[in-house]
Amino acid sequence: MKNESEASLLRIFIGESDKYKKKSLYEVILEEARKAGMSGGTVIRGCLGYGANSVIHTSKVLRLSEDLPIIIEIIDSEEKIKSFLPKVDELVTEGLVTIEKAHVIFYRGNSKK
Repeated sequence: MKNESEASLLRIFIGESDKYKKKSLYEVILEEARKAGMSGGTVIRGCLGYGANSVIHTSKVLRLSEDLPIIIEIIDSEEKIKSFLPKVDELVTEGLVTIEKAHVIFYRGNSKK
């Protein structure tokens, strides 16, 4: 995915306090994506949100600020995203998972490394 191409964007919505074997779930998912050779991934921490249980999580309320919304975005070809879904299904016990079409304009790494 170095040049302009069509790709898929995998979005995973979970809570910051979600764990997998005592480790932050978002870290585990990103590590697994990297192991699977996915092109790139980002974890985004939200300041306000709610999910299936309709409980508002916000940084304004101290007791709820420990479980802020987390969005994990992973981009790659449709085939690689689909092949990664069983791992996501294994790891995510509650949350939301979506896939969108993405048009990649360019994908560049740091050539100085």
